[in-house]
Amino acid sequence: MHPLKQFRYCPQCGSSAFQIHNEKSKCCPDCGFVYYFNVSAATVAFILNAEGELLVCRRAKEPQKGTLDLPGGFIDRFETGEQGVSREVLEETGLEVMEATYLFSLPNTYLYAGFLVHTLDQFFVCKVKDESGLRAMDDVADSFWMPLENICPDDFGLDSVREGVRRFINTKSK
Repeated sequence: MHPLKQFRYCPQCGSSAFQIHNEKSKCCPDCGFVYYFNVSAATVAFILNAEGELLVCRRAKEPQKGTLDLPGGFIDRFETGEQGVSREVLEETGLEVMEATYLFSLPNTYLYAGFLVHTLDQFFVCKVKDESGLRAMDDVADSFWMPLENICPDDFGLDSVREGVRRFINTKSK
């Protein structure tokens, strides 16, 4: 189902005449308000330890509960990508990001409470202050260091993370 179909009433005036305007918007004929369905911004962190191992997490919640993941999440209002990835890494792993360098972005979808959220996932290489404080927190069931040669991208549950891990490993193996 297209996400716009889940919005039945105009958020401006409450009219039930809220109708599809085009592929990415709905329009209210009663008040003229046009709502554009835009993607949400999210972040993903690649963090390597001193041995060159990648920090990998296991998802504690749906979607894809129990599969592998990388630290990251949605960017809050008024945050930059660098601030968002730093906050998410701290919330999920207890590690403090000292430097976040943007690599690339990938589109994704994320099913949350029955609502399909379209995201643009921004991937960063992050350097952390002290890797010894690693712990699984927030929506992470487990976090651990994994040698790059042992990583199988297909073990990662989210489409964009799976593709991002493939790209990252390919650049590291060259």
